[in-house]
Amino acid sequence: MAVTSRIMLIICIITSLLYISTAQTCSSYTFSTNEVFDSCIDLPVLQAHLHWNYIPSTRSIQIAYRATQTSTGWIAWAINPTGTGMAGSQAIVAFHNSSGIMTVYTTPITSYTPSMKPETLSFPVSNLSAMYANNEMTFFAVVGPLQNGTTVNHVWQAGSSVSNGIPQIHPTSGSNVQSKGSLDLSK
Repeated sequence: MAVTSRIMLIICIITSLLYISTAQTCSSYTFSTNEVFDSCIDLPVLQAHLHWNYIPSTRSIQIAYRATQTSTGWIAWAINPTGTGMAGSQAIVAFHNSSGIMTVYTTPITSYTPSMKPETLSFPVSNLSAMYANNEMTFFAVVGPLQNGTTVNHVWQAGSSVSNGIPQIHPTSGSNVQSKGSLDLSK
């Protein structure tokens, strides 16, 4: 009996170490695209990470936003230039389209029932691309010039479904309403 317990303990320890060793923080993450970012943050909810390079000469940021997600869900990251929550934010959203290809576009969040259709934001966004690998969605973009300095209010989000090419409503409790903060992009 003692031998069986000891073997089970060893198996549990090895399994735990394997899980710990495969978990990557943003600072240890390597992009398959060989993109390199000077700054990053492991966001506190929704298993999300933001990587960025601040470009002072253009007051822009080159970003990569990545989050754990199923192939049928969607992810989004946004800057809110006028407030601290979802309403008023200027979002980038990514998901698999009906052909299974990653789609990424911008959409302003004008209310708590936004259209989530592709539209222009209040600031320029360029170089949009997205990928899906290992149960993680990632999108890349260049955002700016930023109009209100380098400290921004940002929100991030995830939902479980897309219908007719439009991300559907996300949960309205728990982590999904805690996914906001302030961020100094010059650091």
